[in-house]
Amino acid sequence: MLWVKALHIVFMVTWFAGLFYLPRLFVYHAMSEDRPSLERFKVMERKLFWGIMTPGAVLTLAFGTWLWLGWDFRGGWLHAKLALVALLIAYHAWCGKLMLDFRSERNTRSHVWFRWFNELPVLILLGIVILVVVKPF
Repeated sequence: MLWVKALHIVFMVTWFAGLFYLPRLFVYHAMSEDRPSLERFKVMERKLFWGIMTPGAVLTLAFGTWLWLGWDFRGGWLHAKLALVALLIAYHAWCGKLMLDFRSERNTRSHVWFRWFNELPVLILLGIVILVVVKPF
């Protein structure tokens, strides 16, 4: 089971790398005005979302489920962690929608909004790590 745990952590790090970087790309995309930059950001966002973030998310969830079923974790901390994971999945989906808005040139948000949006996964990660390590309840 330690291999499963290690893989869960590796893919979680991969997923979070994308969750931290994609909104940063949105910041730069929202600030761009020239056609070559706009097209470059569209390609970068698509490759990051589909090539790194989404596989990382799927494998994180798969190995996390395997851990949960194999070690029979219980407790209030786990319910709170799963609620934060659900928020993370919603954030991931929201990033996908924002990426599609950029691709269709329908973005209406400013680079400042995306700077704040970029902070949400930091808060979720902080909560998840505290819950898993400390198990406060």
